[in-house]
Amino acid sequence: MSIVLRNARIVGAGGEPTDLLVSDGTISAIGGELSGDESVDLGGRFVVPGLWDNHVHLTQHALAQRRVDLSTTTSAAEAARVMGDAFRTAPPEAGLALVGFGFRDGLWPDEPSAALLDSHVHPVPVVLVSGDLHCCWLNSAALARYGYAGRSTGILREDEAFPVTAALRDVPDAVLDAWVSEAAQSAARRGVVGVVDFEMADNIPVWGRRFASGFDSLRISAGVYTEHLESAIGAGRFTGEVIEGTGGLLTMGPFKVLIDGSLNTRTAYCAHVYPGLELSDRAHGILTVPADELTALMARASAAGLLPAVHAIGDEANRIALDAFQAVGSGGRIEHAQLLLDADLPRFAALGVAASVQPEQAMDDRGVADRYWAGRTGRAFALRSHLDAGARLLLGSDAPVAPLDPWVTMAAAVARSRDGLEPWHPEQAISVAEALAASTNGRLRVAVGEAADLVVVDLDPLEAAPDALRAMPVAATMLAGRWTFSAL
Repeated sequence: MSIVLRNARIVGAGGEPTDLLVSDGTISAIGGELSGDESVDLGGRFVVPGLWDNHVHLTQHALAQRRVDLSTTTSAAEAARVMGDAFRTAPPEAGLALVGFGFRDGLWPDEPSAALLDSHVHPVPVVLVSGDLHCCWLNSAALARYGYAGRSTGILREDEAFPVTAALRDVPDAVLDAWVSEAAQSAARRGVVGVVDFEMADNIPVWGRRFASGFDSLRISAGVYTEHLESAIGAGRFTGEVIEGTGGLLTMGPFKVLIDGSLNTRTAYCAHVYPGLELSDRAHGILTVPADELTALMARASAAGLLPAVHAIGDEANRIALDAFQAVGSGGRIEHAQLLLDADLPRFAALGVAASVQPEQAMDDRGVADRYWAGRTGRAFALRSHLDAGARLLLGSDAPVAPLDPWVTMAAAVARSRDGLEPWHPEQAISVAEALAASTNGRLRVAVGEAADLVVVDLDPLEAAPDALRAMPVAATMLAGRWTFSAL
């Protein structure tokens, strides 16, 4: 089966419209006078390589679309009122918790408490999941349900919060898979052909089930966590392995290990003390995996062919992660790399460690960073510095933390601004071409011999202003030579 895409403008190649021949899922020819079984006239539209989101939690992303939206709340009191309103207008089914998502309390003027939630919703269990996925706020009924009765603040962070978040996934497989499929189709409408999925689950069996049931919207690179590391090694899994029975769309991803928390939850592990937390047990944030344990885990995984991907947000966590990469000698990825010591920037390239970063989070967190990382934000979300130091950038969203939309991600990386605000540390901006390459696994332009993973857009992204880039009109998305979305 072959298809000719006529009158296509190849972004980055310049010149007049040309034709692309797609055969058996591959770009087999570019030029004039091409013929195939079918043809589609692109009308001079622009074609770029298919886009990847290099860090998502796809199940959490699908669930978040069905939870009470707390993303615009500016205080604990307001968030509690929103949950109360939601309970009155759309109470949960009997036995289920009422769940909200997206609160960011780093700049709130008041403190969350279980009693505050109780005053608006009681006795139904209520759980609010933070926008960074590292914190949950529960009312008394939910605290009792999940084994934390009497916790007056109602706040659970990091390893206490993750089991609660996992328990909230308790939806029948068929229902959850349908929601994930909808989310994947929405991503395809924005030009996404693949994601690296870091859902906290036994991901290969989960995705195997989904592909067996007909999922075919995206390529999935499925990560593995420490909990399932030994079973993955026992099964002979290795990063990049193509999983049988999935049409080549499912591959084994990296080994993911979290060693600190997040900025908004004030648990990212930093060299400096967080203002206001000087006397707490998390004055510097939280290191969740000791350095020697991290090195041992990475050595175990890399010896089996599983590439390490270390979640590190604070500067001290990043230093520890880079030390572990140096000790193991494996190369790999650091997820987030939000705050870095100046001395650590050149170590990424030297050690073969990619910086997997999420630029839109800088737009969400700039105020929190200015408060809690005051005087250090010049080395936060340091995209330009990474490239100048020779590091490889991988762009992503961490969805549902930020939108699963690479155009939004690229616009944030290029403009360092949103909502009419002045650019935040514009010296760390990168070019559209650099952002596009970091969103396509390094594919600079469509070329013969590559997989026919393509995006057709109405504007030349290399010439688009940041606002136009953020809202890029996507006309079609092709995955392995077939349309996953088309408005042509």
